[in-house]
Amino acid sequence: MPGAQELFKIRSLNEDDREWLISFVSQSWGSTRIISRGRTYDVVLLPGYVGTINGQRVSLATYHIKNKECEMVTLESGVEGIGIGSALIEAVKGAAVSAGCRRLWLVTSNDNTNALRFYQKRGFHLVAVYPNAIDRARKLKPEIPLIGADGIRIRDELELEIVFPDS
Repeated sequence: MPGAQELFKIRSLNEDDREWLISFVSQSWGSTRIISRGRTYDVVLLPGYVGTINGQRVSLATYHIKNKECEMVTLESGVEGIGIGSALIEAVKGAAVSAGCRRLWLVTSNDNTNALRFYQKRGFHLVAVYPNAIDRARKLKPEIPLIGADGIRIRDELELEIVFPDS
């Protein structure tokens, strides 16, 4: 059996990915608008990476760099358990380091216990909890559901980060 890295490829997001990206992100997030810490992003406008299997797009990571910090805005995979999400994180980390960023950070919601486990296993540390931030985000993006994973009310934003050495 081939190794996991032989099963998929990671490449930079490009203009040819636009229609797929709109469909893929909208299916998971309700639109291409993402709200994080009160800021609205349109992921169509962000740089990122695509994971492919046999040339078919199956996963995506987007990011935004500002003030020597890199926020991973989305990480979404249609295939789990083969390392593609971890490879996308590594690609974003590489972009952040190349840009001279001091940290890579992200926000997830309180209901997303799978993501909390996943990110912590990959070196992210929980650094902040923003109570009721999702309630405020719904004013900008009303399509955010009230109930999320495992029947948990989506209410709070959780910030995780990796600080780069020598930053």
